[in-house]
Amino acid sequence: MNRILVAGAGPVGLTAALALARRGHRVTVLEAGDGLAAESRASTFHPPTLEMLDDLGVGAELQERGLISPAFAYRDRRAGLVAMLDLAVLAGDTRYPYRVQCEQSKLTPILLDHLMRHDGCEVRFSWPVADVISDLDKTTAVCADGRRESGDWLIGADGAHSAVRRAAGVTFDGITYPERFLVASVDEELTGWLDDLAAVNYVFDPVEWCVLLRTPDHWRVLLPTPSDTPDADEYARLDARLRGVHDPGRPWRIAHASMYRVHQRVATSFRTGRVLLAGDAAHVNNPLGGLGMNSGIHDAVAYAAALDSGDDAAVWTAAADRRRIALEYVQSVSHQNYERLRATDPDAREAHLNSLRAIAADPAKARASLLRSSMIASLRPVPA
Repeated sequence: MNRILVAGAGPVGLTAALALARRGHRVTVLEAGDGLAAESRASTFHPPTLEMLDDLGVGAELQERGLISPAFAYRDRRAGLVAMLDLAVLAGDTRYPYRVQCEQSKLTPILLDHLMRHDGCEVRFSWPVADVISDLDKTTAVCADGRRESGDWLIGADGAHSAVRRAAGVTFDGITYPERFLVASVDEELTGWLDDLAAVNYVFDPVEWCVLLRTPDHWRVLLPTPSDTPDADEYARLDARLRGVHDPGRPWRIAHASMYRVHQRVATSFRTGRVLLAGDAAHVNNPLGGLGMNSGIHDAVAYAAALDSGDDAAVWTAAADRRRIALEYVQSVSHQNYERLRATDPDAREAHLNSLRAIAADPAKARASLLRSSMIASLRPVPA
């Protein structure tokens, strides 16, 4: 069978490696870091992703470590709950009619453990890919220190700053949002402060929208932050901003906080020769809706199936399909979520909130909406 290289030992790269290993392929994962990353921006797993991970034999372990989230909520900063959407209406469309909230750093050790059970598979840490040399029948990854590793194919899952993408000469077109996103993980129980909270809550406000999200370890609060202010100033006023969400009469207990810039970008091609791009190496988007990691895992599974077929045309088709989905679905939905959360026109805001109330009140409308937001509709036809 083929020997396939994977750059990046995040959730996308390790999913690709495991999916290939289970089909009998030898896989070498090349990871720049000296171990698995502990950072956990992504934490929402949608129904079709849960199906894929279950098919790879790791779904049960993920769900043991995560929180089942049967519904998510839309809220208004001042008026409270607007609409609660219950994923149970998808029971006829998926065997997992719910989300799972779990940090990606809890998934990667599970994937690594299962990968290492397969003969001919390995992960090489402290192996940053710096260049890629492609021939007609193989591709060679070149490490920053000159080491080389060759395989029949290379899947670049090495993140938004992908060295594989740059080496392949692929551009990364799109935009950078004017705000940075500030995420605070807090040691507080928000359900004691705010009524009708779900595990995931999108909070509308024309001045300062936010997202309230539960993980197994913390509640997270995501706040938009001006692009041109010093980081130290923003961290200094974080508690005051959190008290705008709820004031407990004391400082919030903040476990940690991070700030990052947010982009909407898609690679001009997801395949160049015998190199495929997946996850953030191929497409990045804002985190509103939890589409990024999920769509990357979908890339990985699609590529593994195509490579296993041995049909070069199938690989081209998989790369083209995944790029189309990134453009037409992931980018579109995530940007629409951003625009609606921050809308300032009172009439437009009220019309959207009323539409959400109507969707939540009608099971048929709720199903149609959830098929899209859960990503099921991006992957397969669904009956009306």
